[in-house]
Amino acid sequence: MLKNYLRLFLTFARIGGFTFGGGYAMLPLLQREVVEKYGWTTEEELMDYYAVGQCTPGVIAVNVATFIGKKLYGIPGGIIATLGVVAPSVIIITLIAALISNFFENEYVIHALGGIRAVVCALIAQAVIKMTKTGVKDWVGAVIFVATLAVLLVFSISPIIVVACAIALGLIIEAAKGHAAKKGAQK
Repeated sequence: MLKNYLRLFLTFARIGGFTFGGGYAMLPLLQREVVEKYGWTTEEELMDYYAVGQCTPGVIAVNVATFIGKKLYGIPGGIIATLGVVAPSVIIITLIAALISNFFENEYVIHALGGIRAVVCALIAQAVIKMTKTGVKDWVGAVIFVATLAVLLVFSISPIIVVACAIALGLIIEAAKGHAAKKGAQK
């Protein structure tokens, strides 16, 4: 069991250490490591963890790591995965804080961060495309996806409200489909 805990910690430490740009930027690494390499979760479960992680308090990367760790090894697994994903950030932030006075004024750092921002955008776009192929399975999902995207692009709305509205819309559409099917079966 110790070997499994160590693999879990090191996997999430690698994800946490090589992800720049927040929780969404870590999605491609998570897909590769926990879905494709280890099979700890499915693509759909990962999307569910992201959705719930977005709606719960805290950092999305920590929430997702906690969910996956708990799924695998209960509460100890959740704690170990969480420690793994935050450990690199704590170490890096501590080092940066010690050198902060010169860090953001350094020409090389400024250019490096510009490059990192561009790569993060590309990684997020890749993850979105991959998740859309898995998550949008029928016309109901497509309608909810397009409506949500349009609302998010036009308005500045809390993700919690958007997710709650998408849940309600999904339930309403499915209830209407069920009602229509039931009515059709009665004829």
